[in-house]
Amino acid sequence: MRKRAGRVHLSFIRPMEPELVEQPPNGDEWSHEVKFDGYRTQVVKDAEGIRFYTKTGIDWTAKYRPLANEVLAIECDSFIIEGEMIVTNAAGISDFHALRSAITRRPQDLYLAAFDLLHLNGRDLRDTALKDRREILQALIPPGSHIQFSEALPGTGDAIYHLACEANLEGIVSKRLDSVYRSGNTMNWRKVKCFTEQEMEIIGFKRETGKPAMVLMAHKGRYMGGAFVTFKADKRQALWDSVKGKVGAAPPKGLANEKAEWLRPGLVGRVKFLKGEDKLRHASLRDFREE
Repeated sequence: MRKRAGRVHLSFIRPMEPELVEQPPNGDEWSHEVKFDGYRTQVVKDAEGIRFYTKTGIDWTAKYRPLANEVLAIECDSFIIEGEMIVTNAAGISDFHALRSAITRRPQDLYLAAFDLLHLNGRDLRDTALKDRREILQALIPPGSHIQFSEALPGTGDAIYHLACEANLEGIVSKRLDSVYRSGNTMNWRKVKCFTEQEMEIIGFKRETGKPAMVLMAHKGRYMGGAFVTFKADKRQALWDSVKGKVGAAPPKGLANEKAEWLRPGLVGRVKFLKGEDKLRHASLRDFREE
């Protein structure tokens, strides 16, 4: 017998995770959304009140307290809504680097980009098709609040991905319209990230036991961060041979505490990294050369 909605007690559900792929799928059976650069968040409302959970099920209700009143404006007795907690920059794009300070200093600037509905008024919706879950969710969210519906973008997967990268977005998430919700990784949801490549100076490296090797990069005298070395054995050895003759430089300003070997000038690397970032994220070394 179904419980009365107002007395429902709900628990955190382990998220459904998109697989990372190189190209987005095409076809009428897929929808495509912006991949927001923030924290995956699950919002629960039940007989115990409102709670916000991180991707791993940690209760962050206290951090997101200003959004609780926005959630109360959703006129339902109980629900579980999934979304991405974000803060936007002046261009209206989600800004991951600004998110942490927003949580602690200006939580009133946070937005939840809501994209899925797992429970509603005592009913488990996980066996309902994604298309239907999202239609219900969109109808629930009141206009003008900090809870906003993540709209599907019109067009083919390839075209949407191209436009997302041109706009310096992190990427897109593609989802089968008929997919049911199952915790864990699935190819029914797929994410494609936007990357760019650029030549930068290799100014140092890190080689620690049990960790992937990494080169440290700078561009026009500015430290940019690290890029993983994923070469095959022969090319990797050629890199270390080039590095040996340049070891011994002083640490750049502000980086003396880094556990790294620093290099004299003369080695340049081509780096692939996440687009639209001030520093390297998800970066890998694609090639290198002597200047």
